[in-house]
Amino acid sequence: MKPLAILGGTFDPVHIGHLCVAWEASELLDAEVQLVPASVPPHRPPPIASVEQRVAMLRVALAGQDRLGLDLRELERAGPSYTVDTLAELRAEYGARPLVLLMGADAFAGLTSWHRWPELFDLAHVGVLSRPGDPPAWPEALRAAVDGRRVETVDALHTRSAGSVVLLDVTPLAISATRIRDLLAGGRLPRYLLPDGLFGEPELLAAYRSSRRG
Repeated sequence: MKPLAILGGTFDPVHIGHLCVAWEASELLDAEVQLVPASVPPHRPPPIASVEQRVAMLRVALAGQDRLGLDLRELERAGPSYTVDTLAELRAEYGARPLVLLMGADAFAGLTSWHRWPELFDLAHVGVLSRPGDPPAWPEALRAAVDGRRVETVDALHTRSAGSVVLLDVTPLAISATRIRDLLAGGRLPRYLLPDGLFGEPELLAAYRSSRRG
């Protein structure tokens, strides 16, 4: 069964790095990938752009293709945007369909700070978006949780609904949303860092023009 993978984040703003890793993960997993913007991110400051602006930017970025989709459930849910709640909702909706939580290597290394993190493995597989070089060190509790779950190929992600961890080699693009916001705040044009369509709708980037927050 084709897995459903999700990539969360504030997408403040969505940039080429987000889209490239989501696309590559979709191809590597042979999966449908949904981008899931957070409403109230538990681990970082609130987004600068409004919910409406972030959704509009994502719709522009995803136009013209049918491999990547958009899931707005966290924006429609009150309270902090806990991933465990999102996965529980998806599991209730999709039954035994394989679910894959896509995470960057740095985020995965910090997984033990997440809300009810051990439950994530009961609800979904985890695809760790890895890059060349030494991976971040995992704390002992995370190593123990991953022990026995690690798989070398994506085959298991198609035959089981949850519980495996796989490293996905993706193209490293060191693109920072913070850097993009700073460029826009300074009146510069981050061409080739953002989806082309956003430059045709400058009002979507207006929130960043007057802000210098990191």
